[in-house]
Amino acid sequence: MSKATKLKVRQMIGERLIVAVGMMMCMLASASAGAGQDFKVERRRPDNFVDVARAIPKMQFDIRYYSAHNFVGRRVHGYEQAACLLTGPAVAALKKVEDQLLPMGLTLKAYDCYRPQSAVDDFVSWAADTQDNRMQAEFYPSVRKDRLFEQGYIAAHSGHSRGSTIDLTLVPVNSVIPGFDGRLADCAAPQEKRVPDNSLDFGTGFDCFSPASHPDYQAISAQAKANRRLLQSLMGSAGFVPLETEWWHFTLKNEPYPDTYFDFPVRPVSP
Repeated sequence: MSKATKLKVRQMIGERLIVAVGMMMCMLASASAGAGQDFKVERRRPDNFVDVARAIPKMQFDIRYYSAHNFVGRRVHGYEQAACLLTGPAVAALKKVEDQLLPMGLTLKAYDCYRPQSAVDDFVSWAADTQDNRMQAEFYPSVRKDRLFEQGYIAAHSGHSRGSTIDLTLVPVNSVIPGFDGRLADCAAPQEKRVPDNSLDFGTGFDCFSPASHPDYQAISAQAKANRRLLQSLMGSAGFVPLETEWWHFTLKNEPYPDTYFDFPVRPVSP
């Protein structure tokens, strides 16, 4: 075996070890966070899960994990249709936000709502494949894929699976969601240089694995800061809690299933 080949093999082994350690750290962190709690996976959909599109008709839905426009680059496991499901209490709180936005000429747009545990498992499997970097140029251009666990961008559990967490933004009422043509651009670039989205400018695109996505990040425009403050204020007043690393992510403070992770497929709920 030549020296070049040996070096390449050592590099490949090193990359796989880093990923394995990252996955182990993620699982240990999840276990530590859940100490004293019983986490359970439930595959039956409770009766109080609501189809948000029916409950809030002027809201928009750009369910990225049903499409190829996400950090994985394909439809994610568990997303059978482009639906947004949440628990009844979360929907009731979200409607309060919508009612305040409409007089401003704005509405909510969801990127993701309830997320099955099988989708989270799919993220974990994807992260372990360090050769699949097809979407890096947009979603994690400044982060090595084998660091996504270590830096907290991928985890073994998600609050989305409990049914009261939503990823969302603000858009003008009656605006059109742009189609995705496959071209990628840095999610932390100025808005005019990012992949088109009808969202107001929040400083980054959705699912941008970057410190610039932190709600308190300062190196963004004054308008983007104002948009973040507006979204946080309205969601907070309605009873949602933000995530310190993602401006788009909110969880209902008094969520009805704080210890249950659901794993039924995403599809519309019949009335």
